[in-house]
Amino acid sequence: MFPNKKSAINKYYDRLPNRTMNNGSSLVIAIFVIIVMSLLGAALVKMMDSSQENVAFEVLGTRAYTAARTGIQWQLAQLFPVGLNIDLVETCDSARNNPPDISNISGLQGCSIMSPIECEDFQHDGIRYYTITSVGQCDIGGEVTSRVIEVEARGM
Repeated sequence: MFPNKKSAINKYYDRLPNRTMNNGSSLVIAIFVIIVMSLLGAALVKMMDSSQENVAFEVLGTRAYTAARTGIQWQLAQLFPVGLNIDLVETCDSARNNPPDISNISGLQGCSIMSPIECEDFQHDGIRYYTITSVGQCDIGGEVTSRVIEVEARGM
């Protein structure tokens, strides 16, 4: 009676795959998966870090652009004051060229309009033409970004 049962169990175990080979390959696969997942995680962290830096530089660039644009608008207001007779348009030499301090304006802390704002003008056929160049610069936490805007205008 026992020999028949023992042989049935032996037949069952004979059909099973070799356990020592499965255990070794499972360990190699597990180590491989851990290494691959670690590399993917490190790459993801690096991508997120560079993405945050790009957003910070984009914000600084937008602020510097706004500062430069403010300088252009300020200089145009000096050349073409509201309510002035069109025949009395100023020249670049007679207009004030020292830009205002914008560092206390909300959103532009750490930014400035580089002085002086460049202004060139000439007259042709009774019409005065202007080329105004303004540089806006932002320095926040040691990171410096600047933008240059050039505008051409003409009197009537």
